Amino acid sequence: MTGIIVTGHGSYATGITSGLKLLAGEPEHYRAVDFLPEDSTESLEEKLRDAIKQLAECDKLLILADLVGGSPFNVSLRLKLSGEWNMEVIGGCNLPVVLESYMSRIMEDDVEKLATSSAQVGREQLVHYVQQQSDDDDDYEE
Repeated sequence: MTGIIVTGHGSYATGITSGLKLLAGEPEHYRAVDFLPEDSTESLEEKLRDAIKQLAECDKLLILADLVGGSPFNVSLRLKLSGEWNMEVIGGCNLPVVLESYMSRIMEDDVEKLATSSAQVGREQLVHYVQQQSDDDDDYEE
């Protein structure tokens, strides 16, 4: 089983977990780790290591962080590069990435493939709506 850890600045992790719960129910093999204003990068690392320990029954881990280059992402990446765990890290996560990762991990046993497909879903879910101007208000572009 792939364990999932979501982390990010402020209450990002608990906030996005709230959305996940609404869509998928109470998550299992899943932890949310917030990086609060009073936290240092050292305390964030401790919190992430604790979450990893809580997911000890999982043979693979996927960490989803809010911002590429931010402290939660950087600390997660350091943990991955330590080689202690079979782990992948995605930065720039949104709710579609979290939902896709959570729902697809049952069917996809390879954590690297899971990370790749989840990141693709996140990219595909970004849409910029631009209203088209026309002379006729009844004309809509689809």
